[in-house]
Amino acid sequence: MTEADNPLLQRWTGPLGAPPFTRIRDEQFLPAVITAIAWHEAELDAICEQSAPATFENTIAALERSGDPLARVRRLFWALSSARGTSTIREVEAEISARLSAHAVAISHNDQLSARIFAVHASRHESGLTPEQVRLVEDSYASFLKGGAALTRAGKQRFAAIEARLSALSVQFGQNVLAATSAWVLDLEQNELEGLPPAICEAAAARAAAKGHRGRYHITLDRTDLEAFLTFSRRRDLREALWCAFTSRCDGDEYDNWSVIAEILALRRERAALLGYADHAHYALADSMAHDPAAASALMRQLWAPGKRRAAEEAAELQKLIDGEGGDFRLAPWDWRFYAEQVRRARYALDTAAAAEHLRLDAVRQAAFDTASRLYGLRFTRRADIEGYHPDVWAWEVTDGDGSAVGLLFTDYLARPEKHGGAWMGSLRVQEAMDGDVRPIIYLVANFAPAPPPDQGATRLSIDEARTLFHEFGHALHGLLSSVTYPSQSGTAVARDFVEFPSKFMENWIVSRQVLAGLGMPEDLISAIREAEAYGQGFATVELIGCALIDLAVHQKSEAQLDPRAIVAAELDALGMPSEVGLRHRFPYFTHIFDGGYSAAYYSYAWSEALDADAFEKFVEAGDIFDPRLASQFRDEILATGNSRDPMASFEAFLGRPPDGTALMRARHLLDA
Repeated sequence: MTEADNPLLQRWTGPLGAPPFTRIRDEQFLPAVITAIAWHEAELDAICEQSAPATFENTIAALERSGDPLARVRRLFWALSSARGTSTIREVEAEISARLSAHAVAISHNDQLSARIFAVHASRHESGLTPEQVRLVEDSYASFLKGGAALTRAGKQRFAAIEARLSALSVQFGQNVLAATSAWVLDLEQNELEGLPPAICEAAAARAAAKGHRGRYHITLDRTDLEAFLTFSRRRDLREALWCAFTSRCDGDEYDNWSVIAEILALRRERAALLGYADHAHYALADSMAHDPAAASALMRQLWAPGKRRAAEEAAELQKLIDGEGGDFRLAPWDWRFYAEQVRRARYALDTAAAAEHLRLDAVRQAAFDTASRLYGLRFTRRADIEGYHPDVWAWEVTDGDGSAVGLLFTDYLARPEKHGGAWMGSLRVQEAMDGDVRPIIYLVANFAPAPPPDQGATRLSIDEARTLFHEFGHALHGLLSSVTYPSQSGTAVARDFVEFPSKFMENWIVSRQVLAGLGMPEDLISAIREAEAYGQGFATVELIGCALIDLAVHQKSEAQLDPRAIVAAELDALGMPSEVGLRHRFPYFTHIFDGGYSAAYYSYAWSEALDADAFEKFVEAGDIFDPRLASQFRDEILATGNSRDPMASFEAFLGRPPDGTALMRARHLLDA
């Protein structure tokens, strides 16, 4: 196949280098992947067949330059498979994943190539390399070792088989979750909407009408719907029905994932042992900031005990509220959000439905842009001439304060049945400067319940959803403001427990007085939001840290035959997990760790939050959360550096010292718990 036969193999020549979405057909992906892999193999052969001794330039840099068509096709495919998963894409997803996995393994197991990598690594300190280049050599060396380059022939064969099977299982897990989520709906009549704000009812009516059920209201298993319904619905029976459906997905039904989980865990254990690691957790954290599970677990447990005590206090208060209303029942997970909302209304005069009236999607998106403008001088200009992969997708040209190009941003915020759940950021092209200035192309995806057409920009967000938008936008800024030489060090290509730092950091601004006032909120509502930030931290901490601790514990088990359900149950019992809180993610639909990059690393959210809390305190202490000097320093030392240096060095360059975990305790209001 030639470039002329398939637009996926051609360089993107649209405005600002945009992909040719209108020319791409789903059936073109598999042949494009096959051809791009063959092209990459030829490039790798050329590197290996050189007669000259291995050097940084002819080996490491050459490897960085190779595979550009494959990178374009791969990134585009994964973007569409998660956000526009048509039946055609679903049909080829497993095969494409398998081919990409096999290709990655073949690279690590290429004896000639690994020998050249190892030779450059051995002489890295005597070759006149820059610190950035030394880090790239060391990361390349470590990556080849984790890919099995030092294994025996038999070991490599088994490693390749494990990788192939894990790839297939990951796709199966994700497709099961998507199918189970899409297959269920809470079908309501008008008299069952008691307590729900108009915006939620409008969105539910629009979903039902789209399926030909006019006069009905559909609540889905998207987390956006779940959080809103559990917060506002006065129908306890319906809250329970929704909660049970949400938490029982892929657990004993036709999309059951427990057998998939058991096999994934067993294969991860085997792979870790093959490579000489004690377990998968040690394997996964080897190149993290934490370095090992003990350090990660220590921070989680520092939060767990005070969080659990605070959650018990909150639960007692909610139970008292239930009893005061004459409720003859014990507090359950489907009750917590509803009664916590009553506390916020009574104690802080916080009406979250009233807040949502000011948190229109278009306004919050613009607030994020304005915040980036004030902090970093960026400008975001809508480019209606650049088409996305769906009509909901908008393109934005991003420029710096001096008018120079920064990159291209696509935003895709509205829920659709073919989307995976949650919210995420991705790169279609990363920033790099090996042979010229290559600007990044970033996309953001969320699943906010849309307002009825045609004014879907009027979609109302909850405070948590607005926080999510700012969070993912923080990831986007990390990718957009990257300023490195080599593509594998660009933007968000950093340690898993560092990558969430810039995104968590960005969340601080959406709950700031300045930004909320800019959204038109009255002072009393702003004060209520900010005062209520301290409430519910026990619940939020336990919900998050419980998942992190169980993820770490399960991935340190060495017994290959244990039933994962029994492992999880035992860990929950050992932790004393409050039954009225419940895990944020139960294992059968925990895509972060079984269909994503967070296995044994879900702790990263809290770890990064510790970095965020410490860094943001510096802005607060300066008396201006838009302090230009600090913002410039954060851009230069954190956002621009990518993985060109150790993340701890980047953090210390910004703050002047290592992180202090007590800042997170203060931020979560747990110090006196």
